[in-house]
Amino acid sequence: MIDLDELVNNDGSEQSREIFWNQDLYQLEIERVFGRCWLFLTHESLVPNYGDFVTSRMAEDEIIVCRQKDDSIRAFINSCTHRGNQVCHAESGNARAFICNYHGWAFGTDGALVDIPLEQRCHAQVNKEDCGLPQVRVESYRGFLYGCFDADAPSLEEYLGEFGWLLDTWMIGAGNGAELLGPPSKSILDCNWKVPAENFVGDAYHVGWTHAAALEVMGGELAGLAGNRADMPFDDMGKQFTTRHGHGFGVINNAATSIQVDRADYDKFIAEQLPKVAENLGEARANLFNGHWNSTLFPNNSFLYGTNTFKVWHPRGPHQIEVWTWTLVHKDMDLDLRKKIQKGAAFSFGTAGTLEADDGENMMTCTYSNRGSVTRRGTIRSTMGLNHEGPHPDYPGIVGASFIGETSYRGFYRFYKEMLKAENWYAIRDKDDSWDSTFENRDFWKNHPTAS
Repeated sequence: MIDLDELVNNDGSEQSREIFWNQDLYQLEIERVFGRCWLFLTHESLVPNYGDFVTSRMAEDEIIVCRQKDDSIRAFINSCTHRGNQVCHAESGNARAFICNYHGWAFGTDGALVDIPLEQRCHAQVNKEDCGLPQVRVESYRGFLYGCFDADAPSLEEYLGEFGWLLDTWMIGAGNGAELLGPPSKSILDCNWKVPAENFVGDAYHVGWTHAAALEVMGGELAGLAGNRADMPFDDMGKQFTTRHGHGFGVINNAATSIQVDRADYDKFIAEQLPKVAENLGEARANLFNGHWNSTLFPNNSFLYGTNTFKVWHPRGPHQIEVWTWTLVHKDMDLDLRKKIQKGAAFSFGTAGTLEADDGENMMTCTYSNRGSVTRRGTIRSTMGLNHEGPHPDYPGIVGASFIGETSYRGFYRFYKEMLKAENWYAIRDKDDSWDSTFENRDFWKNHPTAS
């Protein structure tokens, strides 16, 4: 029996070590987190024409995402309604139908069952209207497509909430937006899905230590972080953000292109876009546009803006994930710059990337060190920056004073616990007006005006 109150202690900013190992907890996560949240599928630009499709995942469910004749996009479960076989084995392509290779049942691009071989001869007695592929809610935010299994869940825009305002910094930027370069690279990592999700949501603390050697070799603005030097001006270098539904990020100021090796053209692009972003979205978001972001959209969609890697951590049980990685680019970038960005992203956070390898080892050991029954009786902590955060005059949500802190961790696990305890979305909505009450220092930014 799992005690959810013991699992996450919001007041003490502690979590039980069971969160990375417990099989029963994982099944509850599949039901109450992945079964109710909006999960990333693909980008509209990767299915531009009628019949274009990609196969995706929502936790452990296989999904087909397909462009329709009317230019809309639908998503449905990739499993034949006859005997359960996969109806599409390709990762992407163009199709006029999806035909099961077991018995030949054929489904249209809208998921409807359109043909059954030998239907009349063998007296199939099947009502085709009742046997289409189960549909999944699919909605787009600035071209980024997400799916949801729960009919009672809020719209995608409502689910993003104030985080959408922050995402618009680069999703809209100077006006033409962003897209993904695919197909995604894929790899298997033996860790719990929450370890990379929490790492991306706000862990700048590890950067100077885990990646010390790489930073020294790569140079640039972040090289000074190597070794976690105590003389770094941490309170002036960035902030952390957390929002209603657990989405969050940390930003390092004026460091958007800092990890790119071949960066001259990217620096020029950012400099040209900044005044347009300021005019379009205001100075507050223009300041973020030139920052390096590490971010997670709850529960398992993460990205680094600046390094421009975009990831989903698909769970495969409590101790393993499948990592899907795209490259994030602005639509206004020319082809040469896109190629440089993609090459740089592969070098740093691709499947065999320099920084990806650093992180992978830690993510696996954070999981497997907790397999011991005695070890799992302990707790893990996310107290950095506690009470050095609060409502900000320029930004929504709760904002932490330093880019090295754990404000976003606390926000991630606050909502994680809420999702696990809530019986449905109506219970979650009941807390909309009080969600940030666990962040008690309401006047932090009023009392530290120079820090803003």
